[in-house]
Amino acid sequence: MKRGDSLGIMICTLLLATASAFAGELKVRRVFGPEVPTGPYKHPACMTELNGGDLYLVYYGGAGEYATETGVFGSRLKTGEARWSPPEVVARDPFRSVGNAVVWQAPDGVVWLFYVVRYGKTWSTSRVQFKVSTDNARTWSDASLLALEEGMMVRNRPIVLDDGNYLLPVYHEMGDDPESVGPGSSSLFLRFDPGKKTWTESGRIRSARGNIQPAPVQLNGRDLIAYCRRGGDYDPKTIGHLVRSVSHDGGRTWTEGKDSTFPNPNAAIDFLRLKSGNLLLVFNDSMVDRTPLTAALSVDGDRSYPHRRNIGEGPGSFAYPIALQAEDGTIHVVYTSERRSVVNHATFDEEWVMQGGR
Repeated sequence: MKRGDSLGIMICTLLLATASAFAGELKVRRVFGPEVPTGPYKHPACMTELNGGDLYLVYYGGAGEYATETGVFGSRLKTGEARWSPPEVVARDPFRSVGNAVVWQAPDGVVWLFYVVRYGKTWSTSRVQFKVSTDNARTWSDASLLALEEGMMVRNRPIVLDDGNYLLPVYHEMGDDPESVGPGSSSLFLRFDPGKKTWTESGRIRSARGNIQPAPVQLNGRDLIAYCRRGGDYDPKTIGHLVRSVSHDGGRTWTEGKDSTFPNPNAAIDFLRLKSGNLLLVFNDSMVDRTPLTAALSVDGDRSYPHRRNIGEGPGSFAYPIALQAEDGTIHVVYTSERRSVVNHATFDEEWVMQGGR
């Protein structure tokens, strides 16, 4: 081997080692905080990638969770830029408070905005409304009611099933206590046929202490898995776990929800099937606190999650994650912190999670 060849190999090896050292880096950016004049409350947040690569984020803001004057606000991060646009109102009710908002772009380019409207003092009086945009979330349609049943709410983004239908996770919250999710609360799904433009309701996920805010993935044409937030109050628990359910008929019916091995401090989670086929679960790895916020990866179809990394940790609350994988493979997680007053945006790749262990 000539000296020049040897030097070239050494340089290539050094470059590869340097690239490997920086692979899988976690980056967390503060998006909005109390300084943004949409009210101190900014929670929860949801995000989608739009055609062309822009990111679009929504949250509901106001004076507090049960404030009477709240709105859904939207912001855009243009491709190649570092600063999000000032939030603008995209949904408001002139007589009632609004809540959880979900934004998602369907394969046909239509952007859907689902959000909660609260008719009474607690979330158990809510209904779900929606708007659509056909110009990449620049303008929105009038609002329409989607779920008329009292207590219906939305939290997680839809998924596209193998048959082309959309599956929107929703839930039915029961109970009049603002500090407790009633044991009769259940998760379910609304199925949209884009050809017929019709919605149908799935069977419900029932569990012993109630469950809400399901996050589904499809393993194949027939088999789906959903993890759900547990019901109950916010007191310290030793039995607080994520509720797990499966469907063997394409999401039309679901098994009784059973406690999984994952702890849950009565907090939202997200569940995602990556382009690789691996499964990503983002959750608070605690039965008591909404910290840490952890990303767990399964490479064997939900049988085990040996790879785990913390996205947010330490004192405080890192809560209500929404995860998506962009076209370039980057994983985005948006979540709130600092008593639901700050929206954060984390980015990483699958390799970063793979580097972690239990």
